[in-house]
Amino acid sequence: MQQVEPTIIAPRRDPAPSRISYKIQRLMLRSGFRRFLHVGLPVLVLTATVGIVFSDAGRREAFELKISEVRRSIQERPEFMVKLMAIDGASDAVAAEIRQSLPLEFPMTAFDLDLEQMRAGIAKMDIVANVDVLVRSGVLQINVVERIPAVVWRSYEGVILLDAEGHRVKSVVDRAMHPELPLIAGQGADKHIVQALDILAATGPLAVRVRGIEWMGERRWDLVLDRKQRILLPEDAPIAALERVIALSKAQDMLARDLTIIDMRNGHRPTIRIAEGAIAELRRIRALK
Repeated sequence: MQQVEPTIIAPRRDPAPSRISYKIQRLMLRSGFRRFLHVGLPVLVLTATVGIVFSDAGRREAFELKISEVRRSIQERPEFMVKLMAIDGASDAVAAEIRQSLPLEFPMTAFDLDLEQMRAGIAKMDIVANVDVLVRSGVLQINVVERIPAVVWRSYEGVILLDAEGHRVKSVVDRAMHPELPLIAGQGADKHIVQALDILAATGPLAVRVRGIEWMGERRWDLVLDRKQRILLPEDAPIAALERVIALSKAQDMLARDLTIIDMRNGHRPTIRIAEGAIAELRRIRALK
């Protein structure tokens, strides 16, 4: 009797996922995990690669040298080179001082110029009111606006030129170097230049006799005339007081007399001081009478 071999039936495959597959599928359902796979993992791999590559000092130096060469080749292109410096608006002496304060060797790349620092350094000069520094068509262009002297100020520091706003322009050796400018004297007078110029402008017919104006007690002005005459102006409304003196001089020829001081500090009671010679002559006349 023939024996029949038993048929071997393969076990059915379990459709359920494995534990690992199940956990991976669960992770893929999370948006943060998917974002990590798309962005975070590549960045992490790239960072690790760069870190490994640049952990060697030789590789770092070679890379930095290459970057420097590329940067320098761009900076030294002809369109970025500065070949000369031009200074406009400045006198010869000021231009020479600016060039001396900027020891630059041309040609040089514009990337090596600190324009703001250069502008700040030039602006510190007393005579410079405004300055612009720019690079244009291979030229370092410096445009200067100088302060214009308006008065000569005689102070404890010496003889100084000031502009119409009281800013220092420069020092001079002697007042006679600028006879065309009015003379200002007194400590703190530089802070009241505008008022001083207004008073001088109001002198009218007395202008030819004015020798200067002095700031007294840091509160008011004295107008100094020739023949050793002086008009003491009040703290308030000095121009009105000066106009009153001019009117009296026209009416009574007061300033032509032998006077030394006309005191207008008290507007209700102006006073005058007669010269010593006139007083002696007056006493002699009275004695004769």
